[in-house]
Amino acid sequence: MHKPLSAISLATGLLFSGLTFVSSAQAQALDAAGLQTIDAAINGVAAKMVSWRRDIHAHPELSGQEVRTAKLVADHLKRLGMEVQTHVGGTGVVGTLRGGLPGKVVALRADMDALPVPENTGLPFASKVKSTYLGKEVPVMHACGHDAHVAMLMGAAEALAGMKATLPGTIKFIFQPAEEGAPVEPDATGKVPSFGAKAMVEEGALKDVQAIYGLHITANLPSGVVGYRSGPLMAGSDSLKIVVEGRGGHGSSPWNAVDPVVAASQVVLGLQTVVSRQLNISQEPAVITIGSIQGGTRYNIIPDNVELLGTLRTFDEGMRQDALKRITTTAEAIAMSSGAKAKVVFGPVAYPVTTNPAELTAASLPALKLAVGGKAMIIPKVSGSEDFSEFQKVVPGFFYFLGAPPKGVEFSKAPSNHSPLFDIDEDQLPVGARTLAALAVDFLQRK
Repeated sequence: MHKPLSAISLATGLLFSGLTFVSSAQAQALDAAGLQTIDAAINGVAAKMVSWRRDIHAHPELSGQEVRTAKLVADHLKRLGMEVQTHVGGTGVVGTLRGGLPGKVVALRADMDALPVPENTGLPFASKVKSTYLGKEVPVMHACGHDAHVAMLMGAAEALAGMKATLPGTIKFIFQPAEEGAPVEPDATGKVPSFGAKAMVEEGALKDVQAIYGLHITANLPSGVVGYRSGPLMAGSDSLKIVVEGRGGHGSSPWNAVDPVVAASQVVLGLQTVVSRQLNISQEPAVITIGSIQGGTRYNIIPDNVELLGTLRTFDEGMRQDALKRITTTAEAIAMSSGAKAKVVFGPVAYPVTTNPAELTAASLPALKLAVGGKAMIIPKVSGSEDFSEFQKVVPGFFYFLGAPPKGVEFSKAPSNHSPLFDIDEDQLPVGARTLAALAVDFLQRK
C-alpha cells in the first residue's frame, strides 16, 4: 500500500468480534470442477511461489527502481509464451494471455516495490539491501507484502497459461511499479511525473480491459480468510504541506519577532477540529495527521518559518473537497491571528478512494468464496490508501485482502504492514494465487 501517504494499520480497523463468515451458496460461472482444475495447476507451482517470494524478498527494490524484479517477471511470462510489454509506466510489466476461445478481457494486478524500512525479522532470506531514497542511503525491505503479491500473480499466470486452450477470452497480468509513492521528488513547481498505476494507465495497460482484480496480503486477518467490502474500501489520500512564515529574532525578545513555532503549534491543534468539529463524520470517517514539523536551528533563535507535512484521508469526494477548503481556512486564520502567514499546498500526490463497485462485487463474490471455501468476511473501511484506485477510475475493479499471519502468531498481535518485523505465512501464497485465477476465469465465463 502506498506510503508514506497511505500507511496502513489493519489491526485497529478489522478485528471486530461482530464480523461473520459469509455464505458461498450463490451460483457462479466458475463451478467446483473448474476450481479443481485451477487447484491442480496452482498446487503444481506452490513451491515455485515460495522460492520466488524469498528471492524477491532478499532483493527488494524501491519505487521506480524495480529493475531486477521486472526482469524476473518478464522472463517468466515470456517462458509461458505470453505477449510481454516492459517499461510500462516506468519499470512496469504487462503480460497478455490470449485464450483459445473468443471472449472478454480481464486484468490481474500485483505491485512490485519495497519500502525504505530496516528489516528486523531475522529470516534467513532477510533483506540486507541498501539504496538511495530522496538523496539518502536507506535500508530497503519488503515490509508491505509486495514480494508475495508478485509471487502469487506469477503463480496464477503459470497456472492459467496451462489452461490457455479452454479460456474464453484474454487475461492481462499487470505487474506495477511505484505503488508506495512517487519515485522522484517534486520539481520546482511542486509537480511530479505520473507514476505507479496512473502511469501504467496513461501508457495503455488497460487497453480493451473490462474489469481488473487485485489483492493485498495482511498479517492482521485470520489465516486464509479473505476480507472485502462493497463500495468504499480504502481511503483516498492527499499529502499536504503548510509553511508558516513569521519573522525571526532572538529567543529572549519574542516581541521583536513573529514566532512561527508557536503559530505552527496552534495550527496543528486547530487542524484537529476540522475532523472533530467541522466535518460530518457520521456519514463517513476522515483523518488529518501532521507527521512532520521542521523549523529552527538553535534553542535561542526564533526562525523565519516552520514547515508542516501531513496527510488527509477521506472516503467521499464531497467530504474531501470540503476538508481541503477547511484545512486551508483554518491554517491561514490561525497563523494570521498571531501575525504570521500560512501557505497551504496539497500534493504532489493524491490517491482516489479505492471503491469496489456494487455490481462487480456481487458478481465476483460467489467465485471468490468458492476459492477460499467460504472463508470470507466483510471488513470495516481501511484508512490506508492504494493506487489500485487509479485502475478503478478507468474500468470496474475489485480489491480485497488475504489474511496470512506468520505461523504461531495470533493475527491480532502480528506486526502490521510497514513494520520492520512484518512477515507472512507462505502457505497462503497458493490461496492468493487461487483466488486471482478463479476470479479471472469466472469473469471470462460469466455472460
